[in-house]
Amino acid sequence: MEQDGLFAAAGSEPERGANTGNRGTAFFEAGSSAPLAARMRPQTLDEVAGQKHLLSEGKPLRRLIEGSGAASVILYGPPGTGKTTIASLIAKAMGQNFVALSALSSGVKEVRAVIDEARRDLIRGERTVLFIDEVHRFSKTQQDALLAAVENRTVLLVAATTENPSFSVVAPLLSRSLLLKLESLDDDDLGGVIDRALADERGFGGSISLDDDARAQLILLAGGDARRALTYLEAAAEAIPDQGTITLDTVRENVNRAIVRYDRDGDQHYDVVSAFIKSIRGSDVDAALHYLARMIEAGEDPRFIARRLVIHASEDIGMADPTALQVAAAAADAVQFIGMPEGRLPLAQATIHLATAPKSPGVIKAIDSALADVRAGHVPPVPAHLRDGHYEGAKKMGNAVGYIYPHDDPRGVVEQRYIPEDLEDAVYYEPTDHGAEKRISDFLGRLRRLVRGR
Repeated sequence: MEQDGLFAAAGSEPERGANTGNRGTAFFEAGSSAPLAARMRPQTLDEVAGQKHLLSEGKPLRRLIEGSGAASVILYGPPGTGKTTIASLIAKAMGQNFVALSALSSGVKEVRAVIDEARRDLIRGERTVLFIDEVHRFSKTQQDALLAAVENRTVLLVAATTENPSFSVVAPLLSRSLLLKLESLDDDDLGGVIDRALADERGFGGSISLDDDARAQLILLAGGDARRALTYLEAAAEAIPDQGTITLDTVRENVNRAIVRYDRDGDQHYDVVSAFIKSIRGSDVDAALHYLARMIEAGEDPRFIARRLVIHASEDIGMADPTALQVAAAAADAVQFIGMPEGRLPLAQATIHLATAPKSPGVIKAIDSALADVRAGHVPPVPAHLRDGHYEGAKKMGNAVGYIYPHDDPRGVVEQRYIPEDLEDAVYYEPTDHGAEKRISDFLGRLRRLVRGR
């Protein structure tokens, strides 16, 4: 998982649990040898790109950054949107103790040590800001260890995560904190980040220039991620002399490809696969192929994609095109057999087939409706004539007595009770008029009347 650049350009991490005091903010400062993205980390609120929905006057996040807020916060958003930057600004505004922990390397012991020291500092009138990066990686026990300190404001918690906290942060901690979602930067925001890096002394100080096509390409490749935009800019700048100009060819030659933002264990995983399935359901084959490509390029397990196709073939197509399930199952087998990258071909073929197939929710509605009756307790006894009659004594119990064998009738269908008593009016499967289901719809009513005798 891509991290949010926790103190990326600044020396070693302070001893966990130690009171770092004002020195903690120094870990956000970057020297001249640091990567461009670290050198250009905003030092003031005015330099923060985007997030206007959180930083306007009177908003809780702005109050925190300006030093007047008191609530703990969980910052949630994609990489490169400013989570660590905002934490650094809050730390500077507090002007007291700042302690940073990474959930990748800290446990309950370290958390409790920080809280114990913060409690002692609070007696002296010193407030502690505790920044936790990748908080979703904390276990439930580790998160629970924070609850009392957050509730009684022993520490001001600033937690950052790239995953949806609703799935990864315990409910008690969520209820004690402000949940603030950061959005990906738009093109204007990214352009401003790039322009400032070109002009600012912390960046290139006007020593290089960038033509319009190259700038547009960097913005496109960044995909809403400020850090990525600066990383790509720096890679392109290394290929030209001082006072040179970065061209579109420079970018193409030095930035291999856009890294697809996609976290296989996180929120983007669910968002992209949701968009993939909804595009197939909506019969937009081009959108479906786009999301398929994003998953493939990001290294998603092709077996996961194949499973989703198999599910979708029954859930949203079903009997409107019975071959859809065959195609999806064949694609799953093919991917397992040939692997990647060739496996992209049967996945794409199945995606195209499913997206262009007639759609029907008949299958899922039918089984879910039947399950609803069963779960509601509608489970009358199996009619006696349908019960197993192959064991000794079964006939004496009335089992299988009176059963009519349908193949003895030239029509292959006979009037006979199959559904239990009290459910004779149940209708679970209702075909649409789409695709092959129209043929089923045309005769299913007659078939039911013949079987049920009415």
